[in-house]
Amino acid sequence: MRRLFPPSDQTDDREWTLDELAEVYAYPDSGGPWLRANMVSTLDGAAQHDGRSQPISSATDMRIFGTLRALADVVVVGAETVRQEGYRPARARAEFAARREAAGQAPAPAVAVVSASLGLDFSLPLFTSPLVPTVVLTGAAAAPDRVAAAEKAGARVVFAGDGVGVEPDRLVRGLAELGYRRLLTEGGPRLLGQMVAAGVLDEICLTVSPMLTAGGAQRIAGGPTVEVPRRFALVSMLEEGGFLFTRYGRV
Repeated sequence: MRRLFPPSDQTDDREWTLDELAEVYAYPDSGGPWLRANMVSTLDGAAQHDGRSQPISSATDMRIFGTLRALADVVVVGAETVRQEGYRPARARAEFAARREAAGQAPAPAVAVVSASLGLDFSLPLFTSPLVPTVVLTGAAAAPDRVAAAEKAGARVVFAGDGVGVEPDRLVRGLAELGYRRLLTEGGPRLLGQMVAAGVLDEICLTVSPMLTAGGAQRIAGGPTVEVPRRFALVSMLEEGGFLFTRYGRV
């Protein structure tokens, strides 16, 4: 892997250590919550192939995926993505144990699932056997029996909206109130689009995959269109095997 930006004397193509990746993707010391997104897209804008992101990913992309998770307090994901990608609890990784302990973090990040309907299978390991209790974010008008089912399974239910849906700004505040400052969202596209429209996204780590898929696959962000496009600035860019691993921050 090579660093393309910011400019560096390091031009050799080699495998980076996890510590080096952790330094490149370290969260800023902003004081408040910081919401980062991690997504992958093909050259023609597809965020998925056959409904999943894995076919357009790579081994290095997955290493960065794991690094970003290991740096986060909580991983935020939409209910549909949980179903499509077969989400399981985040695992503790020995190589990041000391770093997480020094930062005052739990051994593994929590997973926070965003769901208006709470139409989730609460018998799955994501809810019944995580290292850190899974959070379920929903609206105050969610069906009481589904809220009870989530809590019975061991999930922490956070109401982040007055109706049936979740408001992105209240999602961020609700997680911050639980002590989660380093936030990472892995989509899906509808959830990310809502975060972009609400102006709560601080950073996006986007892998550009050197593939073309055509078809009608979703983009990385869907949903409402913003009135004025959000401007982000390039923070870093790495390259390996034609894949570009970019990091953009809010201007």
